[in-house]
Amino acid sequence: MPAKRPSAEEIRCAAGKPLSDIIAPGLRMLFCGINPGLYSAAVGHHFARPGNRFWPALRLAGLTPRQFTPEEERELLALGLGITNIVPRATAGAAELTRAELETGAQALVEKVRHYRPRILAILGISAYRTAFNKPKTTFGPQNESIGDTALWVLPNPSGLNAHFQAAGLAEWYRKAWGASEERLNLP
Repeated sequence: MPAKRPSAEEIRCAAGKPLSDIIAPGLRMLFCGINPGLYSAAVGHHFARPGNRFWPALRLAGLTPRQFTPEEERELLALGLGITNIVPRATAGAAELTRAELETGAQALVEKVRHYRPRILAILGISAYRTAFNKPKTTFGPQNESIGDTALWVLPNPSGLNAHFQAAGLAEWYRKAWGASEERLNLP
């Protein structure tokens, strides 16, 4: 059952609040958001704002057996999926993040990936990736570099504010990255 909607005051008070990672060693794919939104931080779950397309896209991509709710996020671990963020603090929008925060977050993310060693790191947000990793010409899809044994993909942001990609388009990208994780299973 979905959690009750937070009040405007609860959302306002969530500014700066982090969310716990949904992570374990050896995942097939670790999704990395830019940072938590205020709504998500207020309810304590990733991609929780109504209108966010993350959960429908996972289902459409065939990565989950049904559409999970944000409150079921920990069930992703059993499917080989996890969630983290570049910057841990919640904001009303990614535009509130500084270049320094994104760069510092990228360094921490690299260390996290080296520790947990997912097969694929899927960063959800091309503009934030370009800034955080100082890669201004990055395009969507697999990247030429990796983090240790972890392949790096940049995928569209599932936020409802991203009008360029609907759930079906996101699902296609998620499927492609998932397929790459399957291929990495067969590497020597």
